[in-house]
Amino acid sequence: MSCISCRTFFWTYFYIMSAYTRIGKIVAAHGLKGEVILVHHLGKKTSLQDVRALFIKDTQQQLIPWFIEKATARNEEECLVKLEDIHTREGAKKVFPKEVWLTETDFQKLVAANAPIALLGYEVIHEKTPLGIISEVIEQPHQVLCALTYKDKEVLIPLHQGTLIKIDRKQKKVFVQLPDGLLEVYTG
Repeated sequence: MSCISCRTFFWTYFYIMSAYTRIGKIVAAHGLKGEVILVHHLGKKTSLQDVRALFIKDTQQQLIPWFIEKATARNEEECLVKLEDIHTREGAKKVFPKEVWLTETDFQKLVAANAPIALLGYEVIHEKTPLGIISEVIEQPHQVLCALTYKDKEVLIPLHQGTLIKIDRKQKKVFVQLPDGLLEVYTG
């Protein structure tokens, strides 16, 4: 078995019970020794302290762990990461451009409370009616879109100054006032 196959077998088994959260994307190689640039949505400067592995999908769409040798924060949105078994710029090309996931445990340790991605798993409430649980957060320049399932349809709920009433972090709820007809566009 190749090194990657051994890693895949062992860590797939080890992490099989873990939930994962997509945190960003590896966008480029950096330098000549195999470092990559990770652009993340964690909402704060991080060097991924105490994180053993990042997870990247392979060609069969399975999350494969890539162990972190070293990580250095660049700013609130980027960090440089050196992964095990990648030692050249050419070797780094096999992991970009690819999306990156963390285990739910690692995600919860690293995410800033005020980061939009921290709303994953929150329930959206409109006029006292529960709409669904946020399954994805899409950041745009002037608003955040929260994906959830409402009446068996995927719905995008905009969060901005005109729709957001409040966020209850203790109860994990987002209260919104949506424009008339928005939900009907999806459920029509």
